[in-house]
Amino acid sequence: MKKSLQIRPSDTINAFLLFFIIHAAQIGIGIQGFQRIVYQDAKHDAWISVILAGLATHIIAIFMLKTLEIYGSNDLYGIHQDIFGKWIGNFFNIIYILYSSVSFFAVLRNYIDVVQSWVFPDLGTWFLAASLLLIIIYTFTGGLRVIVGMTFFSVVLSIGLFPMIAFPMKYMEPRNLLPILEANLGELLKGLKSMSFTIIGFEILYVIYPFVKDKENAKKHIHLGLFATSIIYLSIMLVTLTYFSGEQLTKTIWATLSLFSIVEFPFIERFEYIAVCFWMLIILPNLCLFIWSAFRGTRRLVNISAKKFVWIFSSIIFLVSLTFKTRFQINTFNDYFGQLAFYIIFIYPIILYFFATVKKKFKSRKEQVD
Repeated sequence: MKKSLQIRPSDTINAFLLFFIIHAAQIGIGIQGFQRIVYQDAKHDAWISVILAGLATHIIAIFMLKTLEIYGSNDLYGIHQDIFGKWIGNFFNIIYILYSSVSFFAVLRNYIDVVQSWVFPDLGTWFLAASLLLIIIYTFTGGLRVIVGMTFFSVVLSIGLFPMIAFPMKYMEPRNLLPILEANLGELLKGLKSMSFTIIGFEILYVIYPFVKDKENAKKHIHLGLFATSIIYLSIMLVTLTYFSGEQLTKTIWATLSLFSIVEFPFIERFEYIAVCFWMLIILPNLCLFIWSAFRGTRRLVNISAKKFVWIFSSIIFLVSLTFKTRFQINTFNDYFGQLAFYIIFIYPIILYFFATVKKKFKSRKEQVD
């Protein structure tokens, strides 16, 4: 295949790390308030939409893997060039670079908004954006293995945070889930679509797969990562639906953080402050993986070093982040981005697999004729 990647052995990673990469890429800023969005579509059957979304990620991951297996030593950007040719392929590459960049911005700007709303209301956006971007620049310049190492520690360190949702369980009202399946299929699927912004991240598989050393073991670790993510989202949704009334949930922007607010220890009164600050360790892998994806695509178009790219990219993101000043602007952006993400994550991989299969059969017939 054209444009195959030449990967040094020192840049490869073991397949088991895909569990941490996929899981860390999906657990980001969306988990802090996805319940309200899904509830508006599917009401108290929102937990079913979460299950459907989890199943959908497994199905799409299968299409992604089948496409990548055709091009074992190539990433999405090279696949585009091979299937569609140089010019059209690069057009699709630009779209995916922009998608990765917008995903990066969405995580960064939403986290800044959470910090300003819950912990430091008077802290300037410019200061938070600059601080986070400097950390990302430092991590990104360390290379892929440093980024993957961060995803590993992010998952391990966050293990102690999620059990805290057990505290609200003593106030649960299981009858809030009844009657089951009151929402129709259309409402459930609409709730699934609303989950798009929350579960983005696993599409990083398109870019990182060629760097996996033992690809024969990749499949099981990818699906385990997706399964772990689905279990966490389902657990949080069930606790939320049984803790809040429907009216309360529609007015609660960050339901997960509100659940953390009732956690109390003798030595900690406001646990949600710790949760918000600790969340930086959870979103950093998101940000680093998205910027790495954008860099890999940019390298297909222009010859640019990693250091030069990260400074230019960060400067643009910093300036754009200053233009979003109100919660209304951020919510509007999230709505449009969520719709875009749905088509890129759930629809495009199926279309791409179809084109890759047709191209493979066409080449096989041509080789037989020759």
